[in-house]
Amino acid sequence: MTKSHLQFDKYSPAQEINSSSIHHTSKELALIIAEAGDDRKADNIILLNVEKMSYLADYFVIMTGFSQPQLRAISISIEDKVYEKLNRIPVRIEGKNEGNWVLHDYGDVIAHIFLPEARQFYDLEAFWGGAEKTVFHN
Repeated sequence: MTKSHLQFDKYSPAQEINSSSIHHTSKELALIIAEAGDDRKADNIILLNVEKMSYLADYFVIMTGFSQPQLRAISISIEDKVYEKLNRIPVRIEGKNEGNWVLHDYGDVIAHIFLPEARQFYDLEAFWGGAEKTVFHN
């Protein structure tokens, strides 16, 4: 697990408690994540509504970046925008410094940021083929 670029000493337990009292939907969070990816030129942004198919999350947001620096920039953009708009930090982040797939787990929404080869290899859209699919256009 990698550490976030955000300075966690800025967060107090009171902020975390307050953030859970903010009422937003999973779809709103998924759209904020998609918007953050779009801000950093992520390609082919897809929202999958998996709430009827999985206990893992309500939505997966899947997007493509074309280099590891772009994956990191998209990842940072997601963290910043979600914290700015919803005062939430991810439960965990995986692959931020070493991989071809960065995952942000917000509990009800999981963001997947792939390099093209990894996205094609794992093909989450096909694996979750029965999920309601929304193509993000900003």
